[in-house]
Amino acid sequence: MEKVLIANRGEIALRILEACREEGLFAVAVYSEAEREALHVREAPEAVCIGPADPRRSYLSIPALIAACEITGADALHPGYGFLSENPDLAEICEAHGITFVGPPAEVLRLCGDKVVAKEAARAAGLPVLPGSPPLQSEEEALGWAEELGFPVLLKAAAGGGGRGIRLLRSPEELKATFRQAQKEAELAFADGRVYLERYIPHPRHVEVQILADKFGNVVHWGTRDCTVQRRHQKLVEEAPAPALPPKLRERMAQAAVRLAEHIRYVGAGTVEFLVDGEDFYFIEINARIQVEHPVSEMLVGRNLIREQLRVAQGKPLGYRQEQIELYGHAMECRINAEDPDRDFLPSTGRVWIHSLPGGVGVRLDTHIYQGMPVLPYYDPLLAKVIVHGEDREEARTRLYSALRRFQISGVKTNRDFLLAVISHPQFAQAFLGTDFLERVKSQE
Repeated sequence: MEKVLIANRGEIALRILEACREEGLFAVAVYSEAEREALHVREAPEAVCIGPADPRRSYLSIPALIAACEITGADALHPGYGFLSENPDLAEICEAHGITFVGPPAEVLRLCGDKVVAKEAARAAGLPVLPGSPPLQSEEEALGWAEELGFPVLLKAAAGGGGRGIRLLRSPEELKATFRQAQKEAELAFADGRVYLERYIPHPRHVEVQILADKFGNVVHWGTRDCTVQRRHQKLVEEAPAPALPPKLRERMAQAAVRLAEHIRYVGAGTVEFLVDGEDFYFIEINARIQVEHPVSEMLVGRNLIREQLRVAQGKPLGYRQEQIELYGHAMECRINAEDPDRDFLPSTGRVWIHSLPGGVGVRLDTHIYQGMPVLPYYDPLLAKVIVHGEDREEARTRLYSALRRFQISGVKTNRDFLLAVISHPQFAQAFLGTDFLERVKSQE
């Protein structure tokens, strides 16, 4: 493995490029016709256009990516996150072409990508799993399961992920009105129309465990992350370690994640996600890729997780044991998106004009923006991730507030002020968290 094709864009493409440099690997960037001037293209030693602006014909095109590997002589491919990062077909085709896929093997991606199968694997590994149904074929079957589970219930897409394909149903009438529509939407979004029901927990915490596994069966965890503060199942603020949880509960979750990784013979970096209800926790899913929020784990451990991915893909052992990993301090991250909170968070387009960016002790900014950069309507609106580290949670929270205030751009609307309001709210400061945090706060205004 000598030359890595970065099959992504934006800030994650830059992170992979930097990790390749650190690991002594040559990197190749890809770009659509609309992103010829993108920062990752400028920074890469070699770059190749893979198609038009439409991501279906560029970043989501397996033939275009494989052709780019062949044209440039890349013998490895890093998918980043989003796009095709969890696509087993891409991993399988890479293998058939002698290209190292920087991620889990295709059979593991298939298992993790099917939420029903993943739950069965978790149950077999001894993890607690929320009661739920198998894939459902009809409204009548769904109603039967819903009555058994008890309303309200969650209707989920079997191939969903990243918070997509989830509906909260509070009555038989709501189920009847949405069941067929949910099947159709799942088919359109994930090319898999299967849906299933799961018991609903009213005020849970969303806590995940970062795992890393090499090709020799060694698995470690990098502690917990809390991703509880969400809007429409999309994460807003992430922090590590998960606050206000008993240390023994954190350790039980971490050990469960490692046990599951060992059971399914996981390889590479991944995240095992749980819902926490009091001192009970339940497996939700496995994200078989690098996560957007991985920097908070890096801040605690002091290692580059993407470089670790590259080392594992090269067939190198981890080189350290769990007891050699020390988690220090507290880290937080906010995602700054080009979206307008005053217009129901509609995406915002335009040109970025930078007035001030955060920095200083314990502050990190992962971004691909540059002066005059066009924000296009074709891609995810993520502009930057503001990450901070402190001795404890309150120092990290205060530091994040200051860093967000210094993030000042114009030309597009952003959610910066909304994030400032979230992290300065007394209930957030007290770590009084739940996935209903925003609704709860709004109802108290």
